Amino acid sequence: MTRKLRVSPLASPLEVVLVEPEIPQNTGNIARLCAATQCPLHLVGRLGFQIDEKAVRRAGLDYWHLVKLETHPDFRSFELRKPSAKIHVFSATGAKSYLDMDIAPGDALVFGKESAGLPRDLLERFSDRCYGIPTAGAVRSINLASAAAIVVYEALRKCGGLDNAKLEDDPLGSL
Repeated sequence: MTRKLRVSPLASPLEVVLVEPEIPQNTGNIARLCAATQCPLHLVGRLGFQIDEKAVRRAGLDYWHLVKLETHPDFRSFELRKPSAKIHVFSATGAKSYLDMDIAPGDALVFGKESAGLPRDLLERFSDRCYGIPTAGAVRSINLASAAAIVVYEALRKCGGLDNAKLEDDPLGSL
């Protein structure tokens, strides 16, 4: 049996929110990240792809059933569903580093669509909690799935969610 490095999930998980994601592969990668970290995934607004059972099966997302998924017609609906979640927004134009975020279990990490990022009204409304990922190279931005992984793991680290990692038997083998 294979052994994997594991941690216990946070009692109040981080909420990962994608606003109008357009690229199914990015959302699939983020869904796997959420399954691996036990963070619920919220898809908000119009999606650029289908997430019905047939589309998920065709995409080979064999872990989709492990994702705690919620969909919301708009951002306000998400806020009403999670009123106690402190919202942190992430943008290529964020003036503060994600490393400086003051995060707590149960907070929401909000990312925008690949082509345009988050709507201006959300960036302005949460300007005190708008973060970017510093880059050294001359690129427009970091891929959405990569950005989500960077931010989720840093948030978990800050919340103590990566403490006490230990090797455990993996009942799924090498998946």
